Amino acid sequence: MGGGTPQSDAELLQAVREGNAAAYGQLYERHVAAARALARQLVRRAEVEDVVAESFTKILDLVGRGGGPESGFRTYLLTVVRRTVHDRSRIESRQVATGEIEEYDPGVPFVDPALVGLEKSLIAKAFLSLPERWRAVLWHTEVERRKPAEVAPLLGLSPNGVAALAYRAREGLRQAYLQMHLGSPPKHDCRPVLGKMGAYVRDGLTRRDAKEVDEHVGACEECNGVLLELTDVNRGLRVMVGPLIAGPTFGGYAATLAKSAAGGGGGAGGLLRVFGRLWRWPRHQQAAMAGSMAVTVAVAAGLLLVADEKPIARPTAAVPVAGPPPFAGEPMPVPVPLQSEEPARARPPARSPVTSPVTSPVTSREPGRARLRATVEALGSLVRARPGIVGLRVRNYGEAPSEELAALVDLPSGVTLVPPARHDGHDSVGTVDGWACRPSGHDARCARAPLAAGQGTALFLRVRVAAAAPEGEGPAVRIDSGPLHVTAQAEDGVRTTGAPARFATDGKVAVRAIGNSLLTCPETGAGCAEARGRQRGQRDNDLWPMTALDQDDSSATGASSGAELSLPKGSKVVWAGLYWSASATTAGPIKVRPPGRRQYTLVKPDDVALRELPSGPVYQAYADVSELAAASQRNGTWWAADMPMEEGVSRHAGWSLVLIVTDPAEPYSQAMVLDAATVVGGPARRVRIPLGGLSPAAAPARVELVTWEGDADLKGDKVSLGSGALAPEGGDRDAANVFDESSAGAAQMTFGVDVDTVGAELGVDPGLTIATDKDVVLFGVAALSVRARS
Repeated sequence: MGGGTPQSDAELLQAVREGNAAAYGQLYERHVAAARALARQLVRRAEVEDVVAESFTKILDLVGRGGGPESGFRTYLLTVVRRTVHDRSRIESRQVATGEIEEYDPGVPFVDPALVGLEKSLIAKAFLSLPERWRAVLWHTEVERRKPAEVAPLLGLSPNGVAALAYRAREGLRQAYLQMHLGSPPKHDCRPVLGKMGAYVRDGLTRRDAKEVDEHVGACEECNGVLLELTDVNRGLRVMVGPLIAGPTFGGYAATLAKSAAGGGGGAGGLLRVFGRLWRWPRHQQAAMAGSMAVTVAVAAGLLLVADEKPIARPTAAVPVAGPPPFAGEPMPVPVPLQSEEPARARPPARSPVTSPVTSPVTSREPGRARLRATVEALGSLVRARPGIVGLRVRNYGEAPSEELAALVDLPSGVTLVPPARHDGHDSVGTVDGWACRPSGHDARCARAPLAAGQGTALFLRVRVAAAAPEGEGPAVRIDSGPLHVTAQAEDGVRTTGAPARFATDGKVAVRAIGNSLLTCPETGAGCAEARGRQRGQRDNDLWPMTALDQDDSSATGASSGAELSLPKGSKVVWAGLYWSASATTAGPIKVRPPGRRQYTLVKPDDVALRELPSGPVYQAYADVSELAAASQRNGTWWAADMPMEEGVSRHAGWSLVLIVTDPAEPYSQAMVLDAATVVGGPARRVRIPLGGLSPAAAPARVELVTWEGDADLKGDKVSLGSGALAPEGGDRDAANVFDESSAGAAQMTFGVDVDTVGAELGVDPGLTIATDKDVVLFGVAALSVRARS
């Protein structure tokens, strides 16, 4: 870290992750003035240094464990400062006991209860959808109004490079903001004008088009407001994004920071305060940081010798703690209402035309009170004539335990609760995460024990949507807890298209999928061996008279194939679903053999979807095999055999095992499996599948995709989560040819079968887009796990 161009924040953070503790000292010197400026708005002067040291300590721990920010250190730090103050106030009011540092990653905006709803503003959503580097340059140059020369060292750029990056980021913000408006249903005559506004504010339109925009916005109040915000995005950043990150005291923070000396460092004493705090953590966390901390203390001691300063005594404030992650505990399977009936009671208050997923009438800031926040959403989508899941999440963000929770879930017209199934282990009558539910007329009435301060809970209800269910209104909920009354309503209701959730859960969970084909090219065919090995041409089931593949060691099967399953260390199976599909007019059972078993088990379909492809009729069958997978609970080869199928040219037949498993190494996450069974291609070249019920923008996601009848040599198949085409982890790894007849767990060509893994960050309006230029496929299943935002 000698002379030359200063290292950027991103480079310093990477150096810290690699064990270079001196790099964290540089980050401290760069940003401590901002941390102090915010802390002075939130706590007494005597507490400022403790809050600052505690905040830097938390980030050092997270970065040391592979988490934390990648490049936007300043906004991350300000968020942690606010959460630290919040947690300290809870400790001082004795609403929580001191304990270990928080396990969840605090790098997302912490919305003060006084500013609830701010994160839903379009400019805030647009800002959060941008890449982290763009957010960083906009924060420093537009929100904090720092000069490019001051920002240059933080980003590792020249002043001119900062100015150029800020320009691109502003344009990206405008485009993201416009996409927010275009994503909502504007008036028919507004859409063309909205599409031109980005170029309009850059003076990039022809005189004729500019006149069209002028005339429209002169008569349209809504579009005029959009134009005003686009013209002055800097103001929107300071008015909306500034308080989102720095809280209601943003104005005082900005003024205090402006008065601070440029690059006002904190001295070695402040840095030692950070390190001194770390030594006071529980021993297992000390051990985790021991390697890097030995270097850190040596660096800090060197700083003291150079500066000739005395060490500052260790602070006597409480050890930093925080509440549990959003929904603590094991993953929560889907509960089902009890069979008993109850006369219908009053429903939640009438819904207004403008709805919000969360409303919170509790505005009191008095200490020692519970405060509840709730969301209710359809997971994936509620689709006509299909089963689905409605998810309810509740969190107590107050400073005291709540009273018992009573929730009345108001379902849309045509949506009814699904009664328990006798042989589905996840549908057993009882309580899940403390909830007990029963039908209440058309709706569901659920109850749960009190929520501790900082605790959250989730409840998932299975429903069925009638074929004639009206579109529009989404589910709503009213929650009563003593004197507290909270209502929430989903933004989306019944749809005619989309993919409903088959299963959902929250916890330290991840998704996995494997699969294989049961058809292959004839062994004696010229070029078949090469095609099986993914070599040369003819990698297409349309080019071969497909014949049964029989790979197992059993003489009792006529068609069989295996796929290798590798689960995370220490994991447990939460849910497992078996899917199989073939070119055939009727579906039927399939034989399955888990690792370690000698005999096959006959599995009958729980659900069958029939579709039509250019090659003829096809089916997709599904069965819950959670008990079978849980009993196996081991890595190894899964085998499937003898499903209904047809041989011949352009035929496909294959299977996939989709799982949700616990993963101790994962952050707290949301996971769900969506049944699509949707034809993509031909008239429907592009299909977008909403991902309702998942975390909003900038949340990392893992997605497992199961697709039937893809062709390796027909390019043009693309998958996106809203951030451009994604390349799969297997097969040819071509973002322009995702469905290339490759499957996780199988080494060779899997003709007509794709089981692909992709990873990306969710956009602000989570959705999965499947597109194909030449091929026609049956997109079967999407399984997702995404880090939950606290």
